[in-house]
Amino acid sequence: MGFSQEQARRLQGLQPRLGPERREAVAAQLLLLGLSAEAALALLEQSPALLRLPTEQLRERAEELRRLGLDGGRGPARPADPVPAGRLQRALSRCPQLFAVPRKRLAAAVRLLRERCLFTAEQLREVLGTCPAVLLEEPRSLHHHFQYAYFRMGVRQKEMVKARLFQMPFAELRNRHIFLERRGLYETPHKGQTQTNNPKLKDILQLSEKDFLASLACSTLEEYEVFKKLLAREEAEEGKEEEVDELYEEEDDDLDSERSKTAPE
Repeated sequence: MGFSQEQARRLQGLQPRLGPERREAVAAQLLLLGLSAEAALALLEQSPALLRLPTEQLRERAEELRRLGLDGGRGPARPADPVPAGRLQRALSRCPQLFAVPRKRLAAAVRLLRERCLFTAEQLREVLGTCPAVLLEEPRSLHHHFQYAYFRMGVRQKEMVKARLFQMPFAELRNRHIFLERRGLYETPHKGQTQTNNPKLKDILQLSEKDFLASLACSTLEEYEVFKKLLAREEAEEGKEEEVDELYEEEDDDLDSERSKTAPE
């Protein structure tokens, strides 16, 4: 199978209660997916639970991911063909949970990105290749992430893909954006406006926190930490106000219902 003696020992040490046939069968399937011996072993060490999955499930899920565009855009695979390395290999190495997530969850995420977020087929392949974890997200959370960038930040799909929007957790994206906004360094574009002096989304997302504060926000870490605490407090207070409003609405509905019951005919 191409494992060195040292790699073979590491493989044998995984899930000792499983028979050697099971470990060899799963490792062989990963090699067929295009992973190198070291990459396959590292994946199993990272997620030893994969050794308990049926090899047929591993193969079927890899083919499913390939159909979603993680093969680099080539046509559908024949059952006997090994799945090409590249995007698929990187996606599985970064996100081995893709082997176990329900198929309906995968389909829901892809449908949302195509039909509601309106990414093109090529843009979708790029999103899945650079941030496969989007397939694990709840559709509602994923859509909210997209809508925030689109409506609040005025960013279009092409720039989202280029900047790898979904690699940054939504909470951190929102913190950085609002921090810039309140410092007068970011303005939501008006409808139809195409040119702005706003920082590029790529810089907001991909700079380290230190560089973000120094080159974009022109601020200090202490100021940013205080801001995040205040913003969290604001959100908590807003949440309480919304709960109270909902409670009053429910009480009003109950009163209206009682009035309708006691009203003379």
